[in-house]
Formats: sequence, C-alpha cells, structure tokens
Amino acid sequence: MTTLLLCMGLFLTVQSLHAQEKINVNGNVTDANGEVVIGATILEKGTTNGTITDMDGNFNMRVSEGATLEVSYIGYQSAEVTTVAGRPVNVTLTENLEMLEEVVVVGYGTMRKKDLTGSIVQIRPDKLANEAPKTVQDVLRSSPGLNVGYDASAKGGGSMQVRGQRSLYTDGGHNDPLIILDGMQFYGELSEINAEDIGQIDVLKDASAAAVFGAKGANGVIVVTTKKGKLGKPIINVSATLGVNTRSDYRDVFSPSGYVQFLSDWYRTGTYGMNPATNKYEAYQASYSDRPGYYDNPNNLSGVTPDQWRAYSINTDGESLMSIWGKRLNMEDAVLQNFTNGRTFDWYDRTFRTGFNQDYNASISGASDRISYYMSMGYLKNEGAVRGNDYQSMRANMKVTGKVTDWLEIGANVNFQDRSDGDIQVGLGTNYWDQNMLRNSPYSNYKEEDGSLSLYPHGNTVKRGYNYDAERQYLDLEKGYTVLNTIFNTKLTLPYGVHYEFNVAPRYQFFYDRYFMSVERPDSNPANQGVNREQSKRFDYSLNNTITWDYTFKEKHHVILTLVQEAEERRSWQDRIEARNILPSDALGLHHTGNGTKELSNFSSRDDHETAAAYMGRLFYSYDDRYMLTGTLRRDGYCAFGMNNPWATFPSLSGAWTFTNEKFFNWKPMSTGKLRVSWGKNGNRSLGNVLVALADLAGGTGASMGYINSSGGYVDMKYLSVNRLANPNLEWEKTEAFNVGLDFGFLNDRVTGSIEGYVMKTHDMIMNQRIPDFSGFGSITTNLGQVNNSGVEFSLNTTNITNKNFQWNTTFGMSYNKNEIKHLYYENENIVDENGQVIGSKERDDAGNRWFIGQPISVIWDYKQTGIWQVNEVEEAAQYGQKPGDPKVENFYTKDDKIEADGSRTPVYNDNDKQFLGTTTPKVRLSMRNEFTMWKNLTFSFNFYSYLGHKSLSGNYLNGDNAGSMTSYTFNTFKKEYWTPENPTNKYARLNAAGPNGAQGAQKLHNRSFIRFENVSVAYTLPKAWTSKWQLERVKLFGTIRNLACFGPWEYGDPETGGLATRTFTFGLNLTL
Repeated sequence: MTTLLLCMGLFLTVQSLHAQEKINVNGNVTDANGEVVIGATILEKGTTNGTITDMDGNFNMRVSEGATLEVSYIGYQSAEVTTVAGRPVNVTLTENLEMLEEVVVVGYGTMRKKDLTGSIVQIRPDKLANEAPKTVQDVLRSSPGLNVGYDASAKGGGSMQVRGQRSLYTDGGHNDPLIILDGMQFYGELSEINAEDIGQIDVLKDASAAAVFGAKGANGVIVVTTKKGKLGKPIINVSATLGVNTRSDYRDVFSPSGYVQFLSDWYRTGTYGMNPATNKYEAYQASYSDRPGYYDNPNNLSGVTPDQWRAYSINTDGESLMSIWGKRLNMEDAVLQNFTNGRTFDWYDRTFRTGFNQDYNASISGASDRISYYMSMGYLKNEGAVRGNDYQSMRANMKVTGKVTDWLEIGANVNFQDRSDGDIQVGLGTNYWDQNMLRNSPYSNYKEEDGSLSLYPHGNTVKRGYNYDAERQYLDLEKGYTVLNTIFNTKLTLPYGVHYEFNVAPRYQFFYDRYFMSVERPDSNPANQGVNREQSKRFDYSLNNTITWDYTFKEKHHVILTLVQEAEERRSWQDRIEARNILPSDALGLHHTGNGTKELSNFSSRDDHETAAAYMGRLFYSYDDRYMLTGTLRRDGYCAFGMNNPWATFPSLSGAWTFTNEKFFNWKPMSTGKLRVSWGKNGNRSLGNVLVALADLAGGTGASMGYINSSGGYVDMKYLSVNRLANPNLEWEKTEAFNVGLDFGFLNDRVTGSIEGYVMKTHDMIMNQRIPDFSGFGSITTNLGQVNNSGVEFSLNTTNITNKNFQWNTTFGMSYNKNEIKHLYYENENIVDENGQVIGSKERDDAGNRWFIGQPISVIWDYKQTGIWQVNEVEEAAQYGQKPGDPKVENFYTKDDKIEADGSRTPVYNDNDKQFLGTTTPKVRLSMRNEFTMWKNLTFSFNFYSYLGHKSLSGNYLNGDNAGSMTSYTFNTFKKEYWTPENPTNKYARLNAAGPNGAQGAQKLHNRSFIRFENVSVAYTLPKAWTSKWQLERVKLFGTIRNLACFGPWEYGDPETGGLATRTFTFGLNLTL
C-alpha cells in the first residue's frame, strides 16, 4: 500500500511539473496602418518575464503554456492576448489618441488636456514635418490667436504677437510673447531652436494660463518642448532637404524705354496747361510756348519737324537727335553715351538671384526604464532671393534624462548654435540691395571698358549710381552669434504624491559685428575707411525650485498644488572699436585695430546687469472630471523698475465645466463639451533699456568746459552730464484679462473645436510724459494710459473621410481682434466753439505719434484722397491751387476756409481736415489646412491663410519715390502708370504732383487684405517590404512649395510685407534606421 501511494504521489508530481513547463512563443506587433512597432514591450501577465520587439516588430520568448501576454507601447492602447502552444502571436495596436493629445505643458508642469481651465492651443510639429518648416515661426503660423509675421530674408522667421498689440510702448520687444524652452525662460532667438528637435508647442493665450510666468506673461506665452527618447532600441534619423529660393511677384522697375519716357514726362509735367491755340490741355507752357516738343522723343514728334526740334539747341551740327534728347533729359556723360549706343544693363536682374538652400539633420534617440536620450546635429545654409542675403547655422542638441533611483531623476539639455546672419538686409529702404536696383539708370555702366567693375555706374566724373559688386571689392561685413543654451534639472519623488524639482538654465552668447572699408576704394570718405569691430558677451541664468503635490482621493477628487521660487540674472559686456588710418597698411584689416591712428580712432564700451525674482503658487482642483478650478498667485520683482515699486502681484482664477460628463447629458451626437471662464492679471517688464527708471549719465568732451594749463595751453575738460531724469516710482505695466471659451466635439470627436471670447485692459503703460522745460529735461518715463483689447477666436478640426485607404482631415482657424486707446497722458484740453468760447474739455490726443483717444493704436489718420483732377476740371482745380493730374483732397472741415472779397471760398487744409480712414492691423485672420492620406503611405496637404480688413497709405500714388533728385541724377524707379494728358488715369497722380493750396498731397488709401496659399506639400513613404531589405525602418520622400501664390489688391509688392516676398521649392529625403 505504501508503495502504491508513493507511486501515485510521484505521478502527480510529474504531472504538475509537466503542467508548469515553458513553451516558446513568437509573434509580431504592428500598428493599424500595418507598420511594425519597434520596441513594444511584451510582458507575461503576473510575472516579470518580458521582452521587446526587434527591428521588424518580431519577438520570441519563453512563457508558461496558456499565459496571457500584455503588449504595450507609448502612444498606443495596450492589448492582451492568450498564448497557444505552436501558434504565433500577431498583435495589432491602435493609437491612443487621448494619450497622444491630452498632455499639455502649462508652465512648471503638465496637465491633461481635459483638465485645462485656460485658453491653450497645442501644435505638434511632427504633423507638419512634410512641409519642411525652415523656422519655428513656420510651425506656428496659422494658429488661431497667434499672429506670426512674414520674413523674406534667408534667415526667415518673423515677429509674433498673441492676441494683438496691447501696449503703446514698443521698445525691447515689449509686445512680444514670452518664450519658454523646456520649462525655462528662453532669452535667445527662435532661430536657435531647430524645428526638427521640437516635440510640441503650447501657446498660452489667456491671463490664467500665462499668469504662472509673470515677466512678459501679459503678452501670452509660447512653450516649446523638445523631443526626448522613446522606449526601445536606438532610433537613428537622417534627413536632407534641398531647395531653391526665388522672389515671388514683386514690383518691377522701368524698362530702358519706359525709363526715358519717365524722364521726358517729368520735365513735361511742369509745362501742362490749357493751350489757347489748340484749346487742349497739353504741354505748351514755359519752354514749350515757343519750343513745342522740347522734351519729346525726336523719333515721335507731333507738329514739329526734326530739324525744327534740333534748332532748339545750339552747336548740335553732326550730333545725333538721340544725343540731343539725352542731354535735355539731364543724362550724365556715361549714361548718355550708352543711351545713344543702345547699351543697357539689367540692374533689377542683377539685384536678385535664385538662391540655393540646404538643410541637413541627424539624430539618435532611445530610452530604457532608466535612461532617455535624444541627440541631434543640424547644418543649415540658405541663400536669399536678394544677392548677398545669406544665412548659415550649425546647431547641435543633447537631451538626456537618467533615473538614478526610484526617487531620484537627473537631466541635462544642452543646445549649441553658431550662426552667421549675413550682411544684406531685405527690407526696402535698407542699404545695398535697393540702391543697386533703384539708384542706377538702365543705361549706366556695370563694368568699365577695361573690364573692371564700375564703382560709379553713372560715370566717375559725377560719382553717381551704386554698384554692389564693385563696392564689395573694398568692403567686408561680418556678423554672427555663438550661443550655448543649457538646462540642468533634478527631480525627487517623495511620499504622498509630492515631487520636488530643481532647474537651472545658464546661457552664454557671443556676438560679433565687423566692418572693413579699404583705403583703396577710390574717393571714399576717410572717416569710413578702416575697421569697426563690435563684440559683446552675454551670460544669463535662471533657476527655479518647484514643489508639486498631485493627489487623488476618493477617486473623484483630484488636487494639484504647485509652489515655485524663481530667480534670474543677466549680464552683458559690449565693446566697440573704430580704427582709422591703419599703419603701415590697412591690409592688416580686421585683425590689428591697435595699428589705427589713435587721434582718428574711437573706443567705447557698455556693461549691463539686471536681476529678477519671483514666487508663485497654483492650486488646481477637479471633481469627477466635471468641475475644474485653478487659482494662481504670483509675485514678481524686477530691478529695472523704480526703487519704490520693484515688486508686483499678479493673481488669476479660472474654472471649467465638462457638461458632457454629467449624467443628465445624453445628446449622443456631442461627444465632448466643456465651458471655460478665466480672469487674471499679468505684468510686462520688457524694456528697451533696463536703466530707464534711473538718471542717465553721459560722458563727453567740450571746449566750453576746458581750462588753461601751466604751459598756457588750452585743455578740453572731460565731463559727465545727466540726460535722463530718474523716476523712483516707475512700476510694472499690467494687463487684466477676462476670457470665456467653449470646447466641443461631435461624432466621437471626429469634429472638434473651440470658441473663445476675450477682453483685456492694459494700464500703467510705460510712456514718456512731457514735463516743464525749467526742469532741464523734456520728458520723464512713467506709467500712463490705458489700451483695451478684445477679440473672438474659433478653431475647427474635422476628420472628413476615413477608411482603409483614404483619410481627409481639415483644420480651420479664425480670429478677430481690435484695440482701442482709452487714455494717454490724462491731460485735458479745452473744446471751443466757432466763436472761440470754451464749451467743454476732453483728454488730449497725441497727434505727433498718431495716438487718439477712442481709436485703435494703428489707426490711419490723414487727408482723404477722392480722385485726380482731370483735363475738364481746370477751373475747379485752380480753386484749390492745383491743376489736372493733381490729387483731389476732401475739404473735410470747412469752417476755417478763407472767404475771399468776391465771396468765393478758398479751402484751407490743416489737421482739422484729416480723417480716420481705417487701421493698418488686420481685423480678421483666417487659416485652413487640408491633409489627405492615401494608401497609408502617400500624403498630400495644402494650407492657406488670409488677413482681412486692414488698409495702408501709399505715397506711390503721388509718385513720392520720384523725387526731383531722381531726374537730376537720372536714377530709375518703380514702374507705374502715372497721369499725363494723353493718359488721364485715376491710378497715379501726375509726376511732381502738388497737394491743395500748398498742403501735403493725400496719399492713396489701399486695401491690404489678401489670401496666401502658404504651403503645398506631398510625401511618399516607401513600402516596408522594400525598406526592410535595406535594413531601414522607414524611407520618406517629400516635396513642398512655400508661398505658392498670394492674391490681393495691393500692387506695391507683397501685401503682407509691403515689399519683397520669396517662393521656395524644396525636396527632401528622410531615413529612419
């Protein structure tokens, strides 16, 4: 019996051991598009036994028979599958859209999107990767409520404003938003951040969202978060982008024939009058009275023979008619010679070019359960559409986070850039490129007869014209930056949901600007011959200590308490040397400024130092994902304000109600609905001069301050003078804002969007107030005025079509914004009636700055032009002191007109006749983006944006760019269809037109509204079956056209820039290993 029991026990033991035997399981993990998922975690449920998928998404592991496998990967919904011996496990993961989009950076932490109570918009650059954005601004453009300017330079970029202009003060980027990079205030330019390195961007628009940052929080906050490594094996990504950069539609200059006709018409315009002999309004007065056709083309004369025309000039025997005509048009000898010989040069074409752009990037990233890393390097070289406008940048980035223990995590983020900004700017009116285009006759010389470049295209005897290429033989210009941005952080995980984080962000910047003009340049001003070297060093740092308590109790109550202490310091050192008469030779150039003659050289320096500190507390409470409340209190101190008011307090409060989570809400079409309300105050400390509240001492040397030394010689005395009055009461500029918003989603969030409305009041603005002359100062910087700002924003995201082989998504945005000046200097002036009696008072406007109470900041205030006097209105035009071809100006205020002895009225024009004609700022901004995905690997997208409702005055209507010097010097100018008796247009006035009764001629009001097709792109990802053979994870080809077309009534170049815009064609290749 004992033997039987022993045998049975042994049998059961063997059976038990057999039941626990391990089996081999293999499988594959893909996503919904059939793409393999690399680095997915496979874990045997209830154990620590696990593995990850390889390059092909495959895995192999030993598990207990019948075990359940848990399959997970960041950004995807986890899946469970039961193993069966001998059967492969194939798993398809679907994207967890809520996880991908719910985390928003709100400042000193993150929050789930559904918990937000403020106005925040998120941009994910990876969704725009096919559009080959050149700058961060390209990524941000078209976001509702964020106004991004257009920059036509090789560098690109553009200005930014969140919800319009809030303040009249503009120095020091006073209306720019605050930039936060990976949680820390960023003092550099956005060009320092490689668009390829950005993981997400969050734009904080209302006061409650921005209040945690203080500083420039009043202007909104742009929070940039760079990429980090993802769990799994290392991922190597390499991209190369090549493109060409051309000018888009731009104003042309006169052709050679049009240029000569322009000169002829300029001289003829003063001779227009009603000819009694012909009863026509034509050129006949002055020299025309007895020499008809004097300035006319001798090959196209009317009423006079060539011989008669020749006889108007003396000593012309043997001289060609064209030579005689050129002399009458004041052509210089060199221009005249080329004109008579038919030789021309296209300066316009020489000014522009087809630039070549290159952008190369490489990165490696990855993560384990203990460390995450992302490292990248990029090289960018762009040639602008304007010859000489170049930009070059080398950028590198390293972001590493390591989990030392379960409670300690450390990290470092290091960003390096070395860039050259080039030396030719593209704004019209700047030197070099527009001079090259406009200050030369088409008959001037690009080269001399000996083949050398002509320094004076109009001839060495007159020294006129400008040749950029010739100038650069003697001129060197260099400008660039070397920047090192760093962020170091430590995180501690403490009991009871408490986290402590320490961040410090040192930043170093070196800037250089070098100028060298050789003495070999003929006839140059000795004061400009030599070297200018400016260089500066800046060191900034900011640090913060943050304690966060994140706790959920009884499952429905969620609390997040954040406490922050922050400090900043910025130092800069600037030196400038101007060396002249460098001996023994100026060939020593930039490198030996000490060889300059000291009596002719100049040296200067400037040092700045500023500090700031802040304390902040924020409390967030949520109940059952239905009711959310956020309260923030921040106290900021800044050294630039007066000693009596360096500190200010900024509170905010916001709440939200997710009504679709209520039990009573059962309208099935609506999947998401949240109502948000916020109020808050923010400050603005951005100043052009951090010493603005202090008295300013300026040094100098003056003969009147000198003395006689012991040898009887006179010595100039060096002295210091006070040129700015101190204001110890200067304080923070403040903005108080109220925002209400509705977030919505329909059809299981296939349609999502938001509607926002806001009202903001900016007061205590930084302004200069006039003070009595006896004070010895003209003004003092103080806090004055108030500007109100309001608007509406709407965004809509739709998935229009989605099936196995086709998906169509649309994003639409609209914003409306207006502002109004409520107060300026709080100085009243009397209102008088027609008899000069005081009948009231009103707050004084500032007409000099064109600031008016009750009007927008960018209001247009000028005479109203109503047309052009025509040839049948000679007598009426004469009443205004004008003649046909001159602009008609509305006599808006008639009470001060002069009544003549015969009872007739002579209009008088002054500021009373000027009117409010609109604003230069768009009222409405629209954007739309459509993206199509076909067969899972082919995408096509296009987007456009539009600015509506703004206007602009243009002096081109009056031919303001046709000053007399342009005929005296025979420069060229922009092409236009100006008024002549033979071409009585209303488009442009006559050349040398005059305003009414000596008043300034009215500029023409133009509509600047436009719509721009900003980007068209296509991308194709090669099939996995192809790339796997090459051991590549992904190969993507893409092409894009940026600024495909722009439509609008503005005819003086691009309607957005007012001048030049560029069109870029790009092709790129992206490889993932």
